[in-house]
Amino acid sequence: MKEFLEGSRAIAEVVKLCKPGVISAYPITPQTHIVEELASMVANGELSAQFVNVESEHSAASVVLGAQATGVRTFTATSSQGLFYMMEVLFNIAGMRLPLVLTCANRAISAPINIWNDQQDSISLRDSGWIQLYAENIQESADLHLIAYRLSEDKSIMLPTMVCMDGFILTHGMEAVDMPKQEEVDKFLPPYKPLYKLDTAEPLSMGLLADPDYYMETRFAIQETFKSLLKAIPQVNAEFKGVFGRDYGDGLVEEYYTKDAQKVIVAMGSVCGTIKEVVDAQRAKGKKVGLLKVISYRPFPYARVYDILKDVPRVAVLDKAVSLGAYAPLAVEVKAAFSGKQKAPRVVSSFVAGLGGRDITLESIKEIFLKLTQKEASLEFIDLKPELLTEEYGQ
Repeated sequence: MKEFLEGSRAIAEVVKLCKPGVISAYPITPQTHIVEELASMVANGELSAQFVNVESEHSAASVVLGAQATGVRTFTATSSQGLFYMMEVLFNIAGMRLPLVLTCANRAISAPINIWNDQQDSISLRDSGWIQLYAENIQESADLHLIAYRLSEDKSIMLPTMVCMDGFILTHGMEAVDMPKQEEVDKFLPPYKPLYKLDTAEPLSMGLLADPDYYMETRFAIQETFKSLLKAIPQVNAEFKGVFGRDYGDGLVEEYYTKDAQKVIVAMGSVCGTIKEVVDAQRAKGKKVGLLKVISYRPFPYARVYDILKDVPRVAVLDKAVSLGAYAPLAVEVKAAFSGKQKAPRVVSSFVAGLGGRDITLESIKEIFLKLTQKEASLEFIDLKPELLTEEYGQ
C-alpha cells in the first residue's frame, strides 16, 4: 500500500517491520527523525524492543555491538561527525563479524560546520569492513534496509551494512512509498539466528588480541567475503523482487540508457534522479547520453562497471565527496575498473559537485555532459564561486 511519507518515517516503519530487539542512537541532524520515530514506536508499544538512550554516538555503537554479540537483531543511525565518533566501534563491529544495520543520513564533515548533504562521511568509512549501499530515492532507501538485514545475516556473510541516504534530500523529503506488509517482510527476512553469541551457558570470547601470527588472516577472510558479496547481492535482490515485486536489477548498479550511449555519467545517491531528468531531455533531442548508478560502493562492482562502460567513448564520474590531496573517491574506483583491461573509454573525466549541500541543478549536469566534448578533466569542481576563492588558500 502506498503512503505519502517523510523519508525518515519510511525508514522507521521499515525498521519496525524488521523487528530489531535493541535500538540505540544519539540525535544528530539530519538522522534524528528516524530514531525519534522508532523511540515513539517503542514507547507506544508498537515495537517490542529496547531503545537505549546514550550520551554519545560512540556509546550508541557500543550498545548495539554488545546487543548484537548476545544474538539480538539491532539497529542504529547517525550522520557526519556522529559517524566519525562511532568510527572506533564500527571497525570493531566489522572485525567481530556482527551483522547489524546502520542508516547513514549523509551530511558534510566539519570544519567549517555544515549540516547539509554530501557523501564525505560514509565515503571516509569505505575501508571499515562495512557493506555500503547508496539510495537514489525514499523508496529505494526503505527497500535497501530490508536487503541490508537479509545480506548481513546470511551465514556466509556475517558483516554489517551501512545504508546511505542523502540527508535532508531523502531524510526530510516526502514521497509516495510502497510500504511492505509484515507478512511479506517475515517471508523475506527470517528471525535472526546467530552462528555464535555471548552466552553464559556456552561461554566464548570475541574480539580477542590477535598477534602477527593470526591478524592478517582475519583481514583476508573479510576481503574474501566481500568478493562473495558480488554474487550474494544479486541473489538477494532477485529474492526481494520475488516477494515485493520491485526490481533493482542485480543490486550492484543500475543502467539508464547506457547500451548505445556515447556519453555516460557515473554517480551515486539522490543526484541520479536529477541526472535521469537531463538524460531524458537530451535523449528527446537525439543525443545518446546515459547514467550508470552505483548502488553498491562496498563491495565495488569492478567487473560490472567495466562491462557496461568499456565501449562508451566518454565517461564522467560525479563525486559528492573529495579525497583531499588525491583523486575523487568514486572516480578512483571507476578508473581502477579499467586497469589492465584491453578496452577503456577514450575519456574518463572526474567532477566534484554538491559539497556542503550546494545544489546540483539540471544546468550543472548539462555542463558536465558539455565538458565531455572537451579535454579530459582529472579533477574539476563544478559550480565553484570564484569570488570566494583567495590567494591565501592556493588560488
